[in-house]
Amino acid sequence: MPQKDPLATSGLPPIERKDVPREPKPVEPKFLILVVDDSADNVALISLDLQQQGYRVVTASNGEDAVNVAISMMPNLILMDINLPTLDGLGATRRIRENDTMRDVPVVAITAFGTEGFQRAAYDAGVSGYLTKPLDLDRMHQLIARLLSPGGSGSLSGQINS
Repeated sequence: MPQKDPLATSGLPPIERKDVPREPKPVEPKFLILVVDDSADNVALISLDLQQQGYRVVTASNGEDAVNVAISMMPNLILMDINLPTLDGLGATRRIRENDTMRDVPVVAITAFGTEGFQRAAYDAGVSGYLTKPLDLDRMHQLIARLLSPGGSGSLSGQINS
C-alpha cells in the first residue's frame, strides 16, 4: 500500500501545471514611519508593533535627531513624543513643517499630557493627531490607517484616555 503524504488534503496526486508560468507578485511598498521617543522601551514597543503590522520603521530619541531623520528619510508618518531632550516634540514638529517636502507628512503627538490646553498647543504646532499615554495600540493603528489612507485627514484627534 503506497504511503500518503500527511500534508495532502485529498487522496489524489497533486496536479503539476507546467503550462502556467509563475510570475512573482509585485511587492507593495510599505509605509515608512518615524518613531520619536526618548524612552528606549517606548521606541521598542511601538517599533515592534508597527513592524508586525507591516510598516518599515526608523527611530530618533530627541527632537534634533527627529528633524534630521525626517528630512533625510522622508517618512510617510511621524509618531512624535512631546517631552524630548534637546528640542521638544512641538519644536521639532514646527521645524519639520518648515521643510517644503515634509509639510504634508502627518505628525501624531504621543504624550502623557492630555489637557485641552496641551492638545491645542500641539495642533497649533502642526500635529495631525494626538494620542495619550499609556498608548492604546489599536487606537494608534486606526489613526495611522486613516492618516495614511488616500485622502486621509490632516487633523484627526486620536486622544486616548486611560
